[in-house]
Amino acid sequence: MGENLMTVKSAVIGDMGNNCYLITDEDSGKSALIDCTEYSADMLRLIDGAHVELILLTHGHFDHIGGVYEMQKNTGAVVMISQEDAEMLTSSKKSLAAFCGVRQTALNEFKTFKDNDVIMLGSTEIRVLATPGHTKGSVCFVAGGCIFSGDTLFYCSCGRTDFPGGSFKEMQKSLKRLALLSGDYRVCPGHDSETTLEFERKNNPYMKNI
Repeated sequence: MGENLMTVKSAVIGDMGNNCYLITDEDSGKSALIDCTEYSADMLRLIDGAHVELILLTHGHFDHIGGVYEMQKNTGAVVMISQEDAEMLTSSKKSLAAFCGVRQTALNEFKTFKDNDVIMLGSTEIRVLATPGHTKGSVCFVAGGCIFSGDTLFYCSCGRTDFPGGSFKEMQKSLKRLALLSGDYRVCPGHDSETTLEFERKNNPYMKNI
């Protein structure tokens, strides 16, 4: 891999305190938005005129996809999600929006990825790691020394597994997969504080005893 630089900007957006991330490949100036809670003034401040080429979704729950339709319409960005969670982009019941009083506009133009796919953002490589447990199609994105862990790995915790499609057994396997990655990473989760993989290996009760 080359010595390209990737920058990361983040903002806490929406009523559920979602972390959304804008990553930019410095060589090309191309950006990717990781999760899109809503299309709002807060989200536009995060983007701040960046050329958003991709919208990458860690999973399909409504609080991570709520702004995708409007964002795609206004930027022309390619939306990508796992095949297992793809139905959540078209069904408010699958995304849980219907059960939380949230309106959802179905998105029909998107692409899917699979485990170990490498998505290119300019010269930045973004690797997809399938990490089911929170949903069947939950993934983490690994790029530029960061793990964008969605609702899989949190600071000293992990995502809920009691929603439809969730599995604590699968979550344990996914956390083990992350724990066995070589070296340390900056962990950028879907909620709560940033952390590091080494800290979580040593301190996260869901990870350290696996």
